[in-house]
Amino acid sequence: MKPFVKQTIYNRSLIKTLGVALLTATLGFGTHATAAAKSDNKNTAKEIENYFGERLAGKDAKLNCNAKVKTADVASSRTMVWEAWKRANNTQDKNIMTNLPNLSDAKTGKWQLPAQLEPNATMPYYYGKKVAASETVPANGLPLFVYMHGSGPKAQEWTTGLKLAQMFKDSPSAYFIPQIPNEGNYYRWWQQSKQWAWEKLLRMAMLSGEINPNRIYMFGISEGGYGSQRLASFYADYLAAAGPMAGGEPLRNAPVENCANIGFSFLTGEYDQMFFRNRFTYETKLAFDSLQALHPDQFKHRIELVPKCAHQIDYRPTTPWLSEFTRNPYPKHMMWEDFAMHGRHRQGFYNLRVDKRPALDSMSRSTYTMDIVDNTVNITVKTVRYEILETDPYWHTIDMKIKRHYSEANDLQFTVFLDEHLVDMNRKVTIIVNGHKVFAGKLKTNIQNMAESVATFGDPCRIYPAAVQVKL
Repeated sequence: MKPFVKQTIYNRSLIKTLGVALLTATLGFGTHATAAAKSDNKNTAKEIENYFGERLAGKDAKLNCNAKVKTADVASSRTMVWEAWKRANNTQDKNIMTNLPNLSDAKTGKWQLPAQLEPNATMPYYYGKKVAASETVPANGLPLFVYMHGSGPKAQEWTTGLKLAQMFKDSPSAYFIPQIPNEGNYYRWWQQSKQWAWEKLLRMAMLSGEINPNRIYMFGISEGGYGSQRLASFYADYLAAAGPMAGGEPLRNAPVENCANIGFSFLTGEYDQMFFRNRFTYETKLAFDSLQALHPDQFKHRIELVPKCAHQIDYRPTTPWLSEFTRNPYPKHMMWEDFAMHGRHRQGFYNLRVDKRPALDSMSRSTYTMDIVDNTVNITVKTVRYEILETDPYWHTIDMKIKRHYSEANDLQFTVFLDEHLVDMNRKVTIIVNGHKVFAGKLKTNIQNMAESVATFGDPCRIYPAAVQVKL
Protein backbone atom coordinates (compact mmCIF):
# COMPACT_ATOMS: atom_id res chain seq x y z
CA MET A 1 0.00 0.00 0.00
CA LYS A 2 1.45 3.36 -0.99
CA PRO A 3 1.89 5.64 2.03
CA PHE A 4 0.21 9.01 2.35
CA VAL A 5 2.37 11.78 3.75
CA LYS A 6 1.77 15.05 5.50
CA GLN A 7 4.70 17.31 6.31
CA THR A 8 5.12 19.25 9.52
CA ILE A 9 8.43 20.97 10.05
CA TYR A 10 11.77 21.21 12.09
CA ASN A 11 15.52 21.71 12.67
CA ARG A 12 17.60 21.28 15.91
CA SER A 13 20.95 20.95 17.69
CA LEU A 14 22.07 19.04 20.75
CA ILE A 15 21.82 21.19 23.85
CA LYS A 16 23.90 19.99 26.77
CA THR A 17 22.97 22.91 28.98
CA LEU A 18 19.48 24.27 28.59
CA GLY A 19 19.25 26.61 31.53
CA VAL A 20 19.05 29.93 29.72
CA ALA A 21 15.63 31.54 29.97
CA LEU A 22 14.33 32.76 26.65
CA LEU A 23 12.35 35.78 27.74
CA THR A 24 14.98 37.97 26.07
CA ALA A 25 15.55 35.68 23.08
CA THR A 26 13.71 35.84 19.78
CA LEU A 27 11.38 33.39 18.14
CA GLY A 28 11.54 33.95 14.42
CA PHE A 29 11.54 37.78 14.63
CA GLY A 30 15.28 38.50 14.23
CA THR A 31 17.68 39.79 16.86
CA HIS A 32 15.91 43.10 17.62
CA ALA A 33 12.48 42.00 18.76
CA THR A 34 9.93 44.63 19.51
CA ALA A 35 8.13 44.80 22.84
CA ALA A 36 5.10 43.27 21.16
CA ALA A 37 7.21 40.39 19.84
CA LYS A 38 8.65 39.79 23.32
CA SER A 39 5.13 39.68 24.70
CA ASP A 40 4.19 37.14 22.02
CA ASN A 41 7.20 35.04 23.03
CA LYS A 42 6.08 35.03 26.65
CA ASN A 43 2.58 34.04 25.62
CA THR A 44 3.96 31.25 23.42
CA ALA A 45 6.13 29.94 26.24
CA LYS A 46 3.16 29.96 28.62
CA GLU A 47 0.95 28.19 26.09
CA ILE A 48 3.58 25.48 25.66
CA GLU A 49 4.03 25.17 29.43
CA ASN A 50 0.27 24.66 29.86
CA TYR A 51 0.32 22.04 27.12
CA PHE A 52 3.15 20.21 28.89
CA GLY A 53 1.29 20.37 32.19
CA GLU A 54 -1.77 18.73 30.68
CA ARG A 55 0.33 16.05 29.02
CA LEU A 56 2.08 15.30 32.32
CA ALA A 57 -1.33 15.02 33.96
CA GLY A 58 -2.27 12.34 31.46
CA LYS A 59 -4.66 14.45 29.44
CA ASP A 60 -5.02 14.28 25.67
CA ALA A 61 -3.86 17.85 25.27
CA LYS A 62 -3.62 19.70 21.96
CA LEU A 63 -1.27 22.51 21.03
CA ASN A 64 -1.78 24.95 18.20
CA CYS A 65 1.54 26.74 17.92
CA ASN A 66 2.60 26.70 14.30
CA ALA A 67 5.06 29.59 14.45
CA LYS A 68 7.87 28.89 12.01
CA VAL A 69 11.41 29.28 13.29
CA LYS A 70 14.32 30.71 11.35
CA THR A 71 17.49 28.66 11.29
CA ALA A 72 19.29 31.32 13.32
CA ASP A 73 16.64 31.07 16.05
CA VAL A 74 16.42 27.27 16.40
CA ALA A 75 18.77 27.10 19.41
CA SER A 76 16.96 29.80 21.35
CA SER A 77 13.60 28.25 20.50
CA ARG A 78 14.77 24.92 21.83
CA THR A 79 15.86 26.59 25.03
CA MET A 80 12.47 28.23 25.40
CA VAL A 81 10.66 24.92 24.86
CA TRP A 82 12.93 23.08 27.31
CA GLU A 83 12.53 25.78 29.96
CA ALA A 84 8.74 25.48 29.59
CA TRP A 85 9.11 21.71 30.07
CA LYS A 86 11.17 22.31 33.22
CA ARG A 87 8.57 24.64 34.70
CA ALA A 88 5.74 22.22 33.95
CA ASN A 89 7.64 19.39 35.63
CA ASN A 90 8.59 21.50 38.64
CA THR A 91 4.92 22.09 39.41
CA GLN A 92 4.33 18.31 39.44
CA ASP A 93 7.27 16.86 41.37
CA LYS A 94 10.44 17.65 43.24
CA ASN A 95 13.33 16.35 41.14
CA ILE A 96 15.30 13.87 43.24
CA MET A 97 18.14 13.88 40.71
CA THR A 98 19.26 17.38 41.76
CA ASN A 99 21.41 18.24 44.78
CA LEU A 100 22.32 14.59 45.06
CA PRO A 101 23.43 13.36 48.50
CA ASN A 102 26.35 10.99 48.90
CA LEU A 103 25.34 7.38 48.33
CA SER A 104 27.23 6.47 51.49
CA ASP A 105 24.68 8.49 53.47
CA ALA A 106 22.07 5.85 52.51
CA LYS A 107 19.46 8.53 51.90
CA THR A 108 16.05 7.19 50.98
CA GLY A 109 12.81 8.37 49.45
CA LYS A 110 9.64 6.74 48.22
CA TRP A 111 7.14 7.03 45.41
CA GLN A 112 3.49 6.10 45.66
CA LEU A 113 2.63 4.34 42.42
CA PRO A 114 -0.70 5.21 40.77
CA ALA A 115 -3.53 3.22 42.36
CA GLN A 116 -5.15 2.59 38.98
CA LEU A 117 -1.99 0.74 37.93
CA GLU A 118 -1.39 -1.04 41.24
CA PRO A 119 -3.27 -0.47 44.51
CA ASN A 120 -1.23 -0.01 47.69
CA ALA A 121 2.13 0.12 45.94
CA THR A 122 4.92 2.20 47.40
CA MET A 123 8.41 2.10 45.89
CA PRO A 124 11.15 3.07 48.37
CA TYR A 125 14.56 3.89 46.93
CA TYR A 126 18.13 4.70 47.87
CA TYR A 127 19.77 7.36 45.76
CA GLY A 128 22.92 9.43 45.65
CA LYS A 129 26.31 9.96 44.11
CA LYS A 130 29.67 8.24 44.44
CA VAL A 131 32.49 10.76 44.06
CA ALA A 132 35.78 10.08 45.83
CA ALA A 133 37.79 12.94 47.33
CA SER A 134 40.34 12.56 44.54
CA GLU A 135 37.67 12.66 41.80
CA THR A 136 35.85 15.50 40.11
CA VAL A 137 32.33 15.48 38.73
CA PRO A 138 32.42 15.38 34.92
CA ALA A 139 31.49 18.70 33.33
CA ASN A 140 28.64 17.09 31.38
CA GLY A 141 27.19 15.31 34.42
CA LEU A 142 27.42 12.02 36.28
CA PRO A 143 26.54 8.65 34.78
CA LEU A 144 23.40 7.17 36.37
CA PHE A 145 23.21 3.48 37.27
CA VAL A 146 19.75 2.02 37.92
CA TYR A 147 19.98 -1.24 39.87
CA MET A 148 17.21 -3.85 40.21
CA HIS A 149 17.42 -6.47 42.95
CA GLY A 150 16.42 -10.14 42.93
CA SER A 151 13.31 -11.90 44.18
CA GLY A 152 14.38 -12.77 47.73
CA PRO A 153 12.86 -10.98 50.75
CA LYS A 154 12.64 -7.45 49.41
CA ALA A 155 14.01 -5.58 52.45
CA GLN A 156 17.10 -7.78 52.52
CA GLU A 157 17.57 -7.61 48.74
CA TRP A 158 17.26 -3.83 48.80
CA THR A 159 19.91 -3.42 51.50
CA THR A 160 22.21 -5.80 49.64
CA GLY A 161 21.76 -3.66 46.53
CA LEU A 162 23.03 -0.60 48.36
CA LYS A 163 26.09 -2.50 49.58
CA LEU A 164 26.83 -3.78 46.09
CA ALA A 165 26.44 -0.34 44.54
CA GLN A 166 28.91 1.13 47.02
CA MET A 167 31.36 -1.68 46.20
CA PHE A 168 31.20 -1.53 42.39
CA LYS A 169 34.10 0.32 40.76
CA ASP A 170 32.27 2.84 38.61
CA SER A 171 32.75 6.20 40.33
CA PRO A 172 32.29 9.05 39.81
CA SER A 173 28.67 8.01 39.33
CA ALA A 174 25.11 8.35 40.60
CA TYR A 175 22.78 5.54 41.67
CA PHE A 176 19.06 4.87 41.93
CA ILE A 177 18.36 1.66 43.87
CA PRO A 178 14.63 0.93 44.23
CA GLN A 179 12.93 -1.67 46.38
CA ILE A 180 10.22 -3.55 44.51
CA PRO A 181 6.88 -2.30 45.90
CA ASN A 182 5.24 -5.67 46.59
CA GLU A 183 5.97 -9.38 46.43
CA GLY A 184 4.15 -12.44 45.13
CA ASN A 185 3.86 -14.77 42.20
CA TYR A 186 4.46 -13.22 38.81
CA TYR A 187 5.32 -9.81 40.27
CA ARG A 188 7.91 -8.12 38.06
CA TRP A 189 10.07 -5.02 37.54
CA TRP A 190 8.65 -4.42 34.07
CA GLN A 191 4.92 -4.27 34.82
CA GLN A 192 2.91 -1.11 34.16
CA SER A 193 3.11 0.38 37.64
CA LYS A 194 6.89 0.07 37.55
CA GLN A 195 6.98 1.51 34.02
CA TRP A 196 5.41 4.62 35.54
CA ALA A 197 8.33 4.80 37.99
CA TRP A 198 10.99 4.22 35.32
CA GLU A 199 9.60 6.96 33.11
CA LYS A 200 9.39 9.34 36.07
CA LEU A 201 13.04 8.58 36.85
CA LEU A 202 14.15 9.02 33.24
CA ARG A 203 12.30 12.32 33.03
CA MET A 204 13.97 13.56 36.21
CA ALA A 205 17.41 12.43 35.06
CA MET A 206 17.00 14.27 31.77
CA LEU A 207 15.94 17.44 33.60
CA SER A 208 18.51 17.21 36.36
CA GLY A 209 21.54 19.03 35.03
CA GLU A 210 23.61 16.79 37.35
CA ILE A 211 23.07 13.59 35.32
CA ASN A 212 24.58 13.11 31.89
CA PRO A 213 21.52 12.30 29.71
CA ASN A 214 23.70 10.18 27.46
CA ARG A 215 25.10 7.98 30.24
CA ILE A 216 22.17 6.12 31.81
CA TYR A 217 22.53 2.40 32.54
CA MET A 218 20.07 -0.25 33.75
CA PHE A 219 21.24 -3.50 35.30
CA GLY A 220 20.13 -6.10 37.80
CA ILE A 221 20.55 -9.56 39.28
CA SER A 222 18.23 -12.57 39.01
CA GLU A 223 14.70 -11.10 38.95
CA GLY A 224 16.47 -7.80 38.32
CA GLY A 225 18.27 -9.51 35.45
CA TYR A 226 14.96 -10.43 33.83
CA GLY A 227 13.72 -6.91 34.46
CA SER A 228 16.75 -5.13 33.08
CA GLN A 229 16.77 -7.34 29.98
CA ARG A 230 13.17 -6.47 29.13
CA LEU A 231 13.59 -2.82 30.07
CA ALA A 232 16.74 -2.56 27.95
CA SER A 233 14.75 -3.52 24.87
CA PHE A 234 11.77 -1.33 25.81
CA TYR A 235 13.75 1.83 26.75
CA ALA A 236 16.89 1.38 24.62
CA ASP A 237 16.60 4.88 23.14
CA TYR A 238 17.28 6.37 26.61
CA LEU A 239 20.15 4.05 27.55
CA ALA A 240 23.86 3.96 26.91
CA ALA A 241 24.06 0.31 27.98
CA ALA A 242 22.34 -2.40 30.00
CA GLY A 243 23.62 -5.29 32.09
CA PRO A 244 21.34 -8.14 33.16
CA MET A 245 22.97 -10.80 35.33
CA ALA A 246 21.84 -14.32 36.27
CA GLY A 247 18.69 -14.01 34.18
CA GLY A 248 17.46 -15.11 30.78
CA GLU A 249 14.30 -14.08 28.95
CA PRO A 250 12.74 -15.70 25.89
CA LEU A 251 13.60 -13.37 23.04
CA ARG A 252 9.97 -12.54 22.26
CA ASN A 253 9.92 -10.72 25.63
CA ALA A 254 12.99 -8.59 24.85
CA PRO A 255 13.65 -8.22 21.10
CA VAL A 256 17.38 -7.95 20.51
CA GLU A 257 16.85 -5.72 17.46
CA ASN A 258 15.89 -2.80 19.71
CA CYS A 259 19.36 -2.87 21.31
CA ALA A 260 21.23 -2.03 18.09
CA ASN A 261 22.68 1.20 19.46
CA ILE A 262 23.48 0.37 23.09
CA GLY A 263 26.08 -1.71 24.89
CA PHE A 264 24.73 -4.97 26.25
CA SER A 265 26.41 -7.10 28.91
CA PHE A 266 24.82 -10.37 30.02
CA LEU A 267 26.50 -12.73 32.51
CA THR A 268 24.86 -15.95 33.70
CA GLY A 269 26.33 -19.06 35.30
CA GLU A 270 26.81 -21.98 32.93
CA TYR A 271 24.99 -24.27 35.39
CA ASP A 272 22.13 -21.82 36.09
CA GLN A 273 19.40 -24.09 34.75
CA MET A 274 16.37 -22.86 36.73
CA PHE A 275 13.78 -21.42 34.34
CA PHE A 276 16.27 -22.22 31.55
CA ARG A 277 18.34 -19.13 32.38
CA ASN A 278 21.55 -20.50 30.89
CA ARG A 279 19.79 -21.59 27.71
CA PHE A 280 18.08 -18.24 27.16
CA THR A 281 21.31 -16.37 27.87
CA TYR A 282 22.99 -18.46 25.19
CA GLU A 283 20.10 -17.85 22.76
CA THR A 284 20.48 -14.12 23.40
CA LYS A 285 24.18 -14.38 22.59
CA LEU A 286 23.45 -16.14 19.30
CA ALA A 287 20.95 -13.42 18.35
CA PHE A 288 23.40 -10.61 19.17
CA ASP A 289 26.24 -12.39 17.35
CA SER A 290 24.09 -12.80 14.25
CA LEU A 291 22.94 -9.19 14.15
CA GLN A 292 26.41 -7.81 14.86
CA ALA A 293 27.75 -9.86 11.95
CA LEU A 294 25.24 -8.06 9.71
CA HIS A 295 25.86 -4.65 11.32
CA PRO A 296 29.47 -4.62 12.60
CA ASP A 297 29.26 -1.12 14.11
CA GLN A 298 26.19 -2.00 16.17
CA PHE A 299 24.94 -4.58 18.67
CA LYS A 300 28.03 -4.23 20.87
CA HIS A 301 27.78 -6.93 23.47
CA ARG A 302 29.50 -9.14 26.00
CA ILE A 303 27.36 -12.20 26.72
CA GLU A 304 28.94 -15.06 28.64
CA LEU A 305 28.01 -18.21 30.48
CA VAL A 306 30.35 -17.92 33.45
CA PRO A 307 32.29 -21.20 33.81
CA LYS A 308 31.70 -23.42 36.86
CA CYS A 309 28.99 -21.10 38.26
CA ALA A 310 25.29 -21.64 38.89
CA HIS A 311 23.02 -18.80 40.07
CA GLN A 312 25.78 -17.07 42.04
CA ILE A 313 28.37 -15.25 39.91
CA ASP A 314 30.82 -12.39 40.33
CA TYR A 315 28.72 -9.23 39.87
CA ARG A 316 31.63 -6.79 39.86
CA PRO A 317 32.60 -6.84 36.14
CA THR A 318 29.29 -5.42 34.88
CA THR A 319 29.22 -1.70 35.71
CA PRO A 320 32.84 -0.97 34.65
CA TRP A 321 32.02 -2.52 31.26
CA LEU A 322 28.76 -0.58 30.95
CA SER A 323 30.44 2.71 31.83
CA GLU A 324 32.53 2.56 28.65
CA PHE A 325 29.41 3.33 26.60
CA THR A 326 27.81 6.68 25.79
CA ARG A 327 24.38 6.94 24.21
CA ASN A 328 24.02 8.06 20.62
CA PRO A 329 20.63 9.84 20.58
CA TYR A 330 20.78 10.18 16.78
CA PRO A 331 21.44 6.75 15.23
CA LYS A 332 21.25 6.68 11.45
CA HIS A 333 20.50 2.98 11.55
CA MET A 334 17.73 1.93 13.91
CA MET A 335 15.54 -1.14 14.39
CA TRP A 336 12.43 -1.19 16.54
CA GLU A 337 10.05 -4.01 17.29
CA ASP A 338 7.12 -2.16 18.83
CA PHE A 339 6.15 -4.66 21.49
CA ALA A 340 3.71 -4.20 24.35
CA MET A 341 5.16 -4.71 27.82
CA HIS A 342 2.44 -5.76 30.27
CA GLY A 343 -0.12 -4.55 27.74
CA ARG A 344 1.42 -1.11 27.16
CA HIS A 345 3.32 0.27 24.17
CA ARG A 346 5.84 3.08 24.01
CA GLN A 347 4.72 6.31 22.33
CA GLY A 348 7.80 6.26 20.14
CA PHE A 349 11.42 5.18 19.81
CA TYR A 350 14.46 7.32 18.93
CA ASN A 351 13.07 9.71 16.26
CA LEU A 352 9.82 7.86 15.47
CA ARG A 353 6.42 8.41 17.09
CA VAL A 354 3.45 6.11 16.52
CA ASP A 355 0.25 8.03 15.85
CA LYS A 356 -1.99 5.04 15.08
CA ARG A 357 -1.37 1.34 15.63
CA PRO A 358 -3.05 -1.35 13.56
CA ALA A 359 -5.38 -3.83 15.25
CA LEU A 360 -3.13 -6.87 15.74
CA ASP A 361 -3.51 -10.03 17.78
CA SER A 362 -1.28 -10.73 20.77
CA MET A 363 1.19 -12.69 18.66
CA SER A 364 1.78 -9.89 16.14
CA ARG A 365 3.66 -6.59 16.21
CA SER A 366 4.83 -3.78 13.97
CA THR A 367 8.54 -3.53 13.21
CA TYR A 368 10.47 -0.54 11.88
CA THR A 369 13.90 -0.38 10.27
CA MET A 370 15.39 3.05 9.48
CA ASP A 371 18.54 3.74 7.51
CA ILE A 372 19.75 7.26 6.74
CA VAL A 373 22.38 7.58 4.03
CA ASP A 374 23.37 11.05 2.90
CA ASN A 375 20.00 12.85 2.92
CA THR A 376 17.79 9.87 2.17
CA VAL A 377 15.74 8.36 5.00
CA ASN A 378 14.72 4.83 4.13
CA ILE A 379 12.15 3.20 6.42
CA THR A 380 10.72 -0.29 6.17
CA VAL A 381 7.62 -1.11 8.22
CA LYS A 382 6.39 -4.67 8.50
CA THR A 383 4.07 -6.76 10.62
CA VAL A 384 5.77 -9.66 12.38
CA ARG A 385 3.74 -12.62 13.60
CA TYR A 386 5.28 -15.02 16.12
CA GLU A 387 4.70 -18.73 15.85
CA ILE A 388 5.54 -20.80 18.95
CA LEU A 389 7.19 -24.03 17.88
CA GLU A 390 7.96 -25.41 21.34
CA THR A 391 7.06 -24.64 24.95
CA ASP A 392 8.80 -25.76 28.14
CA PRO A 393 8.17 -29.32 29.34
CA TYR A 394 7.10 -28.35 32.89
CA TRP A 395 4.69 -25.41 32.86
CA HIS A 396 3.98 -25.25 29.10
CA THR A 397 3.97 -21.44 29.31
CA ILE A 398 7.54 -20.50 28.32
CA ASP A 399 8.37 -20.07 24.64
CA MET A 400 11.36 -22.33 23.97
CA LYS A 401 11.40 -22.05 20.17
CA ILE A 402 9.72 -19.43 18.02
CA LYS A 403 9.52 -18.52 14.36
CA ARG A 404 8.82 -15.11 12.89
CA HIS A 405 6.64 -14.48 9.84
CA TYR A 406 6.81 -11.03 8.20
CA SER A 407 4.22 -9.30 6.02
CA GLU A 408 3.53 -5.80 4.72
CA ALA A 409 2.23 -3.39 7.34
CA ASN A 410 -0.95 -1.37 6.85
CA ASP A 411 -3.51 0.72 8.74
CA LEU A 412 -0.72 2.48 10.61
CA GLN A 413 0.35 6.12 11.06
CA PHE A 414 3.63 7.45 12.39
CA THR A 415 5.74 10.60 12.54
CA VAL A 416 9.39 10.83 11.51
CA PHE A 417 11.16 13.54 13.51
CA LEU A 418 14.29 15.01 11.93
CA ASP A 419 17.03 17.50 12.71
CA GLU A 420 20.55 18.50 11.71
CA HIS A 421 22.09 15.47 13.45
CA LEU A 422 20.22 13.12 11.13
CA VAL A 423 20.12 15.04 7.84
CA ASP A 424 21.50 18.22 6.29
CA MET A 425 18.59 20.58 6.81
CA ASN A 426 19.93 22.98 4.18
CA ARG A 427 19.51 20.42 1.42
CA LYS A 428 16.66 18.45 -0.07
CA VAL A 429 15.59 15.49 2.06
CA THR A 430 14.05 12.33 0.62
CA ILE A 431 11.99 9.91 2.71
CA ILE A 432 11.15 6.47 1.37
CA VAL A 433 8.75 4.15 3.20
CA ASN A 434 8.32 0.55 2.06
CA GLY A 435 9.84 1.41 -1.31
CA HIS A 436 7.61 4.44 -1.95
CA LYS A 437 8.92 8.01 -1.98
CA VAL A 438 6.72 9.82 0.52
CA PHE A 439 8.57 13.13 0.78
CA ALA A 440 11.18 15.02 -1.21
CA GLY A 441 12.09 18.63 -0.54
CA LYS A 442 13.44 21.09 1.98
CA LEU A 443 12.30 20.69 5.57
CA LYS A 444 11.17 23.73 7.52
CA THR A 445 11.39 24.46 11.21
CA ASN A 446 8.33 24.65 13.43
CA ILE A 447 7.90 25.37 17.15
CA GLN A 448 4.91 23.01 17.36
CA ASN A 449 7.06 20.04 16.49
CA MET A 450 9.70 20.98 19.05
CA ALA A 451 7.04 20.98 21.75
CA GLU A 452 5.49 17.72 20.56
CA SER A 453 8.84 15.95 20.51
CA VAL A 454 9.60 17.09 24.07
CA ALA A 455 6.16 15.94 25.22
CA THR A 456 6.82 12.57 23.57
CA PHE A 457 10.38 11.93 24.75
CA GLY A 458 11.18 14.43 27.54
CA ASP A 459 14.75 14.44 26.26
CA PRO A 460 17.03 17.48 25.86
CA CYS A 461 18.77 15.73 22.97
CA ARG A 462 15.54 15.13 21.05
CA ILE A 463 13.92 18.53 20.55
CA TYR A 464 13.19 18.06 16.87
CA PRO A 465 12.26 21.02 14.70
CA ALA A 466 11.14 19.05 11.60
CA ALA A 467 8.77 16.16 11.06
CA VAL A 468 7.01 14.18 8.35
CA GLN A 469 3.81 12.30 9.09
CA VAL A 470 3.25 9.02 7.25
CA LYS A 471 0.03 7.04 6.84
CA LEU A 472 0.00 3.44 5.62
